Amino acid sequence: MAGGAAPMSGALLCALLWVLAEAAGDGPGGSPAPGAFGRVYRGAVNISAERVYAFAYSSEPGQVDAVRVYVNSSSENLQYPVLFVVRQQKGVLSWQVPLIFRGLYQRTYNYQEVSRTLCPSEPTPETGPSDQIIFVDVASMAPFNITYELLVTRLENFQLETNKAFNFTASPSQPQYFLYKFPQDVDSVIIKVVSDAVYPCSVVSVQDIVCPVYDLDHNVEFNGVYQSMTKQAAITVQRKDFPGEQFFVVFVIKPEDYACGGSVPSSIHGNVNRTWNLQRTKNLQVTIVPSIKKSVYVQAMFFSFLSFLSFYLGSVVVAFVHYIRVRRKASAGRLSPEDGSGIMTSSHPITAGTPEGSSYGAIDESSSSGGRQLSSPERRPPAGSDTDSSVEEESDFDTMPEIESDKNVIRTKVFLYLSDLSRKDRRIVSKKYKIYFWNIITIAVFYALPVIQLVITYQTVVNVTGNQDICYYNFLCAHPLGVLSAFNNILSNVGHMLLGFLFLLIVLRRDILHRRAMEMKDIYTLDYGIPKHFGLFYAMGIALMMEGVLSACYHVCPNYSNFQFDTSFMYMIAGLCMLKLYQTRHPDINASAYSAYASFAVVICLAVLGVVFGKNDMWFWVIFSMIHVLASLALSTQIYYMGRFKIGKYYLGIFRRVAMVLYTDCIQQCSRPMYMDRMVLLIVGNLVNWSFAIFGLVYRPRDFASYILGIFICNLLLYLAFYIIMKLRSSEKLLPIPLFCIVATAVVWAAALYFFFQTLSSWEETPAESREKNRPCILLGFFDDHDVWHFLSAAALFFSFLVLLTLDDDLDVVRRDKIPVF
Repeated sequence: MAGGAAPMSGALLCALLWVLAEAAGDGPGGSPAPGAFGRVYRGAVNISAERVYAFAYSSEPGQVDAVRVYVNSSSENLQYPVLFVVRQQKGVLSWQVPLIFRGLYQRTYNYQEVSRTLCPSEPTPETGPSDQIIFVDVASMAPFNITYELLVTRLENFQLETNKAFNFTASPSQPQYFLYKFPQDVDSVIIKVVSDAVYPCSVVSVQDIVCPVYDLDHNVEFNGVYQSMTKQAAITVQRKDFPGEQFFVVFVIKPEDYACGGSVPSSIHGNVNRTWNLQRTKNLQVTIVPSIKKSVYVQAMFFSFLSFLSFYLGSVVVAFVHYIRVRRKASAGRLSPEDGSGIMTSSHPITAGTPEGSSYGAIDESSSSGGRQLSSPERRPPAGSDTDSSVEEESDFDTMPEIESDKNVIRTKVFLYLSDLSRKDRRIVSKKYKIYFWNIITIAVFYALPVIQLVITYQTVVNVTGNQDICYYNFLCAHPLGVLSAFNNILSNVGHMLLGFLFLLIVLRRDILHRRAMEMKDIYTLDYGIPKHFGLFYAMGIALMMEGVLSACYHVCPNYSNFQFDTSFMYMIAGLCMLKLYQTRHPDINASAYSAYASFAVVICLAVLGVVFGKNDMWFWVIFSMIHVLASLALSTQIYYMGRFKIGKYYLGIFRRVAMVLYTDCIQQCSRPMYMDRMVLLIVGNLVNWSFAIFGLVYRPRDFASYILGIFICNLLLYLAFYIIMKLRSSEKLLPIPLFCIVATAVVWAAALYFFFQTLSSWEETPAESREKNRPCILLGFFDDHDVWHFLSAAALFFSFLVLLTLDDDLDVVRRDKIPVF
């Protein structure tokens, strides 16, 4: 029965076409001529003559049949184009030849050859075949004959298969689209499209099974999800987004390459005919592969949390071991106070290289005793709370004339010791540094809330419009979850938050132990070692956590305009680390929280201006380079004289003081500056900063935010290297824990930077060019190189903070009047 149904159906179709032809007769519209698939029809039309072709075919049950219509006309007359109208059972598709595309600045491009795929008939649940008829009308309003060619074919490979590559060709006037059905056991797939040629620029779109299909340059963005493409594109599609469990993959070639970073040929001018159809053909290959399963999401989340929770376990072990050692020493009576004579070797620095033949920082009895005389009677704060409301403000303490005179005498000595710069009441200084902690919490709240709101809006726009050119993901490793398009890039930032919180716990433990020692009037806490102020450490921990939050916000939709979210707290982390390093041996003269955060605000403002104006405006780079150089000179003078200059009518001014420093130390006594070590550090630091300024002025890097971050990091590394070198020169020791942290920091930072420079996307380029850098996942099939950078950089920052926290633990048994300042 089924075998005889098909011939009978074909006979009925032929009879129907004959009846239609007879009924039409010689009417003005012309008779519908029966058409055959695969045959080329040639003819001519004018205002009084049009042609109608009827193509009949039979569709088998469960089969999707697609028909492609190819037309051509030699006429280039835009006033009288040839009009083609295709009528189907459920729709009408029409176009004209020459087909006109509009480009940038109203440029037009005309094509004489056009081919379109008709919207396929849906599979029918009927048991028998379904008969379909397609009518193709050819007409023109021209008063003269215009020739044309018509070819209608049935597509053999219209449905794409999983894990099977398919090659095809497309052009602006000959777009292509194909059907894909989800297999039963697949919930998500990745559509991978590659091409050997960068140009012409193309667009890949995923659309629901709805007619008409938007497959032209001017309407491809009206429906579904789409990306621009040069050599590579990838779109992740989930079954839940398509109730019919099938979709169209549409490929459109753009008439211009501007959207993909190319340029319009300068030879194209005026209203000449721009027929590029032969030059703008692109060979493409599409492969649809299953994406990861839900179990991989679970494994990735367990891996992320357990990896960093292991740091908590390690910290508990170290704390327990330290507790046991302290208890054993206490029971053995080894923690009796010493007068410092037993550790002279660790406090005696170098004995050559200063004007008098002894090193900067060397113990000179006259200088040291003089310093102690100036400090006497020592102001030992009573044990109590650092937040005591009766504590006098620092400004009241500093405005006393005799204290100002005392500061000038002490801080301008050639040889300084920690006792000279830790003369203020501990409660006053501790209260000053706690402001860092409270201020950064306030900044974090006010900064993070608008950022979160903005990135949610970005993600919503992406989901609603389907425009995946808004966000610069690594589309070959972008795993969606809920409304988030790249959950893996967000999850990988959990390390910053977990390790930042762990660092806060470590600092809190030290703070509690220090408070207990103060309450017990422990002599080591009062007169030995580096003065303990934890406000900056708390601020660093909050900054690390906020870096994780804001980096996650940035990766919700990474792009050119919100990259500053990812870098703002990086600036603050680098600045806080430098301030903490300086505070270690200069506790009384470090910058206040207000001036420090105001400086960070200025830096962030410059970063925003650089993002807006830094790409091509030379004037911005000139102004910024001048600010950079002058700020370096001003800060150098402040550091060189330990803050003992001001801008006022009794002072010569900051930059005049710079000139005096250069004249006195570099011209009059070039071989023997007053403060040799400080001079070497500041000369090297200024050379580095001037080099950055010259580099920026000459090359004008587009990634201005990373450029500023590079300045901060280089200055921090320079200062840290100087500090460690001076510490070793002064015969101080590196205990096992800080030494381990230093080695771990160097190793982890090296590994992290390797993955950081594995560029997977770049918002400095167009979205299509950025996708050329996309790479598959490398860890657990879930995380890419940049995610590994997030993991490693979080660990590296954590170890870096531990270096600053433990670096001077060896000085806890050294008197402060024997600890050199550098």
